[in-house]
Amino acid sequence: MDEDLRSRAREELAAGATRAPARAHFRSIGVDPSRLDGPIVGVASCWTETMPCNVNHLELSRRACAGVTAAGGVPLAFNTIAVSDNQSQATPGMRASLVSREVIADSIELMTIAHDFDALLCIVGCDKTVPAALMALARVEKPAVLVYSGPMRAGRLGERRLTIQDVWEGVGAEERGLISRAELDELERLACPGIGTCAGHFTANTMAVALDALGVTLVGDSFVLAEDAAKGDAAERAGVVAVRARRPTLDRRALLNAMAAVAATGGSTNGVLHLLAIAREAGVELRLADLAGVAARTPVLASLFPAGRFAAEDFQHAGGSATVLRELIRGGNVDGAAPTVDGRTLADAVADAAEPDGEVLAPHARPFKPASALHALRGNLAPDGSLVKATGIRAHRGPARVFDREETCVEAILAGIVRPGEVVVVRYEGPAGAPGMRELLAATASIVGAGLGDSVALVTDGRFSGATRGLMVGYVTPEAYRGGPLAAVRDGDVIDIDVDADRLTLEVSDAVIAERLAGWRPPMDALRGVLARYRASVGPASEGATLL
Repeated sequence: MDEDLRSRAREELAAGATRAPARAHFRSIGVDPSRLDGPIVGVASCWTETMPCNVNHLELSRRACAGVTAAGGVPLAFNTIAVSDNQSQATPGMRASLVSREVIADSIELMTIAHDFDALLCIVGCDKTVPAALMALARVEKPAVLVYSGPMRAGRLGERRLTIQDVWEGVGAEERGLISRAELDELERLACPGIGTCAGHFTANTMAVALDALGVTLVGDSFVLAEDAAKGDAAERAGVVAVRARRPTLDRRALLNAMAAVAATGGSTNGVLHLLAIAREAGVELRLADLAGVAARTPVLASLFPAGRFAAEDFQHAGGSATVLRELIRGGNVDGAAPTVDGRTLADAVADAAEPDGEVLAPHARPFKPASALHALRGNLAPDGSLVKATGIRAHRGPARVFDREETCVEAILAGIVRPGEVVVVRYEGPAGAPGMRELLAATASIVGAGLGDSVALVTDGRFSGATRGLMVGYVTPEAYRGGPLAAVRDGDVIDIDVDADRLTLEVSDAVIAERLAGWRPPMDALRGVLARYRASVGPASEGATLL
């Protein structure tokens, strides 16, 4: 019945008597009703002036709308929110970040339900906007194209290339007296020389690679720098394609392709969390173990910050996602027969990609590393799994030093209380516990900045920024707030982390863990509004931390 009513309303929009009020509004904004027989394309952007990542979205929206119009469609632009992970990092505001993913997805879905767009063009940038748009597309099942708004240039300090990661690690180094305040101030001034998403291969750029692998973009345009005039041209091209685009195919094959691309480029652990969420929205059976399996058999073909030597602009210059995908198709890690929204197969879309240069990008036959650093760890401390991006040490065993929130952890690190050999535990930072599953970049950067990156590990039910490095295990499930074993850990308990064995073990008997949890109660805090609703309905990180 609803579909019949929807079809009738759409058919009458151009000339039917019952839709005269709607046409009156269209006339008031300059849309001739005679055009309403053509495709109506909703153009969603995530513009905000709270961060450099998405500040170009209004201009990209304008150019995308011009492309839609040129192709005979009617563009209807609208905006949704975006939360800055960097600006909110290490503050209570970071609780809003993952929550915003659901709000953005809901916003796009609601606008599509209300206005019955024939197709969508979504302009995305900083971290949560990318998975949010994909989650919305999985729900509404409309033809669509996505435009990634592009990275910023890397900063420079002499011959040294800088990203926001250097500033965060500089904070820890300055507090421990390893650099001066003047040196920290210089990092602050030079690290971010213009607009765009972070210059390293952190979560936003990780998800941009995933977008290309999913076939929902015009491959080759995503990593054009945000400040480059060519980015506007890319948005206009996408607008033209949106008028005739196909519906994105967010099936298991596409999601596994995306995971391979994330792994091959040394991408963020957040990529795994978001792919699980997209799968859940799309009704695709996909487990953490499936994605970990892809990572284990995918070679690393890109040398990008934070684990590698190059920035996003170098990645684009060397061939970017197209070259990586073409190599992965050659090697059998990506299925090139998967469709893209412009009608070509993925293999056809990347057929003319540049050959790897051997510095930024490696050929499949001679990868930088034989397998990805992304691993899923299990054990009695994480029965349903956890994630680590092991770019350095791969095993650590030591006594726990336990904190119930990130702020007290950071204070202890900067005060020199955390000692070499320890395993820092930060709990009640999971999806329900925080709530919002905060990124712990301040804690991880403080460890590295204090010179402890090779001697201290961290375990948390929170998550990490893509800028995180070191032996940092996150996304522990079940989370502490919901009675996971992490809630039972005490100072001095020995924790054993073995990446090669995919194991995370608390060296305490099951009986003792059960005894401790029997008298445990979650910490109580007064929540209202969106955070209270989120805590009540969010699912586990092992299933993408989507709303139930």
